[in-house]
Order: sequence, then C-alpha cells, then structure tokens
Amino acid sequence: MDRISAIRNVEDALRAFENGDADLADTERRVAAVLRTYATEFDGDDDVFRAVGEDPIDGTIVVAPSAPAARERVLALIGPDSLEDVTKIRGDSVPEFDVERV
Repeated sequence: MDRISAIRNVEDALRAFENGDADLADTERRVAAVLRTYATEFDGDDDVFRAVGEDPIDGTIVVAPSAPAARERVLALIGPDSLEDVTKIRGDSVPEFDVERV
C-alpha cells in the first residue's frame, strides 16, 4: 500500500465516523489496520522493524535503516516517562528487547 492509498483509507474511516456509520472503536481499528498494512508493505530505503521483548516496548514498529537505528527509534518512541515508570517498578534501566525485520 502506498502513502496515497493509506491516506485515502484513513480518510474513508474518518468519513464513516463523521457520518455515524462507525463508532470510535471501529474507526480506531480501521486506522490501525491501515497503518499496520502500510508499515509492513513500506517501500522505501529503510526497513520495517518490530520490537520483541518486554512491555512497554514489545510490538512497537519503526522504520529505520538498520537494527541499531531501529533500537534507538524504539527507545525514543517509548520516551523517558514510560522508561522511568518501568525502572521504578522493576528497578532496572531499560526493558530487554530485540528488533526483527517485519
């Protein structure tokens, strides 16, 4: 799915919501499905990676040129607040995780 198709599909989902043909949960599912499809079919210079590991990182999907860059992007997306919460609960610094190409 190219970017234009993804945008059109998101617009369709929003239009159905605005017209009362879909509720918020349905709209969220449709938009998430569009994004997931777009990400897994991404056709660019970079690759798509999924984080596999502990919460809150597990399942995070990013586009990056390499596995190390993907790890950095995952950590940046999770943000310091989420990581602080984890360290307060578990006592360690960063949840363990790997990245795999999707």
